[in-house]
Amino acid sequence: MKVAVVGVTGLVGTVMCRVLEERNLPVSEFLPVASARSVGKMVKFKGADHKVISMEDAIAARPDIAIFSAGGGTSLEFAPKFAEVGTTVIDNSSAWRMDPDKKLVVPEINAKDLTADDKIIANPNCSTIQMVLALAPLHEAFGIKRVVVSTYQSFTGTGMQAVKQYQLEKKGYKPKAEEMAYPHPIFENCLPQCDVFLENDYTKEEMKLVNETRKILNAPQIGVTATAVRVPVNGGHSESVNVEFERPFEVEKAIELLNNTPGIKVLQDNANNNYPMPRFAKDKDEVFVGRIRRDESVANGLNLWIVADNLRKGAATNAVQIAEHLIASKLINA
Repeated sequence: MKVAVVGVTGLVGTVMCRVLEERNLPVSEFLPVASARSVGKMVKFKGADHKVISMEDAIAARPDIAIFSAGGGTSLEFAPKFAEVGTTVIDNSSAWRMDPDKKLVVPEINAKDLTADDKIIANPNCSTIQMVLALAPLHEAFGIKRVVVSTYQSFTGTGMQAVKQYQLEKKGYKPKAEEMAYPHPIFENCLPQCDVFLENDYTKEEMKLVNETRKILNAPQIGVTATAVRVPVNGGHSESVNVEFERPFEVEKAIELLNNTPGIKVLQDNANNNYPMPRFAKDKDEVFVGRIRRDESVANGLNLWIVADNLRKGAATNAVQIAEHLIASKLINA
């Protein structure tokens, strides 16, 4: 099976290759794809060197699957061109997520909705993936009325430039304007701004949490409000999530449901200070949930603390899991 990774030299692209190796996807031909300035560079995959090729050469090779992590503009331009030659595109950008004709997929929740005709499949936002994975079983059981989420998001979610900015600041250097990924320092600081501000004074990241949650859960009636914060953590997003249900529930039942949800690991051992933290979620594929407790200020409220590696389950792993489902369900030939 031919597999292309588009944006292979980027932060997520690098992790994408690692996850493909670890999960042993049946790749008979690996096509590393990047922008013109990276064409000709060498990348390693399964111990072998591979030369980075152009978008045009990759399309001409007609891969079975193309996993995109190259930005929305690139995806809007090239994903349809891959689809036209029969390639199934799994796109990690925001380009197709809210397109009503495209599926927005977290495999544990809604991969069953995919068909062979879905040639462009959207990978949700990193902060959305980890939250909805925990919310889905609770919504099915109790009906979610409202969600209030505050995120604590690693600077790795912004990409290589943010990592370089953090490293320079940590070493005591003041980055030049062109080296800044953010309008303020990120080292020893928290920025209540993830992505750009919109007309409603929410950021683009915050509205992704609102709109993508509703789409994935197929529940446009759920009220969602978000505050997204960038924090000086080198890998791993954390979220404080407050949920109000339509129906009464027991905390023990909620914990049981989460324990039985594929992809989730519950860490609920307050007596031993055992709860999810980004440093222990790093390089892992699970979504970790803890600090599970009743919200005593409303009739049917629950508090959750949700942590995941944003580059893995929040991006690369989720995309590869979609590819695995396509193969297992014989929606593509492998």
